[in-house]
Amino acid sequence: MNEPTIRQIRYFVAVANSGQFSRAARDLNVSQSALTTAVRQLETIVGNALFDRGAGGVALTQEGDIFMDHAKRILTALDEAVRSPARRREDVRGRVRLAMTYTVAGYYIPPFIEQFSRIFPSVELQLTEAPRSAIEDGLVSRTFDVAVLLTSNIIDQEGLAFETLLRSRRRLWLSARHPLFEQPVVSLADVSKHPYIMLTVDEASNTAQRYWNRTSYRPYTIFRTASVEAVRSMVASGMGITILSDMVYRPWSLEGRRVEVKALADNIPSMDVGIAWARDVELNQACLAFQDFMHTGKSA
Repeated sequence: MNEPTIRQIRYFVAVANSGQFSRAARDLNVSQSALTTAVRQLETIVGNALFDRGAGGVALTQEGDIFMDHAKRILTALDEAVRSPARRREDVRGRVRLAMTYTVAGYYIPPFIEQFSRIFPSVELQLTEAPRSAIEDGLVSRTFDVAVLLTSNIIDQEGLAFETLLRSRRRLWLSARHPLFEQPVVSLADVSKHPYIMLTVDEASNTAQRYWNRTSYRPYTIFRTASVEAVRSMVASGMGITILSDMVYRPWSLEGRRVEVKALADNIPSMDVGIAWARDVELNQACLAFQDFMHTGKSA
């Protein structure tokens, strides 16, 4: 039996993240035919279709979603194996008071914390989850050293320095039974005609309001919730639709129902995640190590 290659796994992850073979090929700077061939070979090796292919792009199958978890771990382990010999620093000591927002804590930071703790075993990480406003105040008052948060939401751009590590596109979430699912092109005007589930955590509703306000349309919001899983379940059951980022997207609800995604014709801003710190504070050795780690590890 053939074993998957790292190239095939990287191509698979790129397609899964982008939702389109053409976009993934552009991102990787390879031909679409080479990308398609590599993914089909991987599907043959795995013995299952990893993507549902449609006119608007691709979505992971249930088997593809399971394989995606393994693929991410493989690439993370490979990245760490390459970086660790040069970057393992048992002599780096100190404390990092790290703050993070809810979405970052649930959907982004855990693998980075795990890797960092292995590479820098003598650094103490003190973790705090807090709202964006409390984090900004805490960085300026030196309650926190660094933070990982949604940089697209930062207000104090003079007092804080930050680096964006991930730009996660926003797409429409809907069930396969929804009338918009088969529609070739979907706009905010189309979305406004259907029941909408509004996520409120991490200022998601404020962000949504900003891009809706650029149009003459408004979402027909029937329910507001701070729970991503509640949104996922309601969308999967057909109660409504929503627009959320790929970072928090998972194709299956807790009840085992499928959530589909579609790109929107409108220019929807990405959800940007990054690391922030106070401009006028000199970071200690441990904090500088964490800052550098997040910068070099952002593509892991």
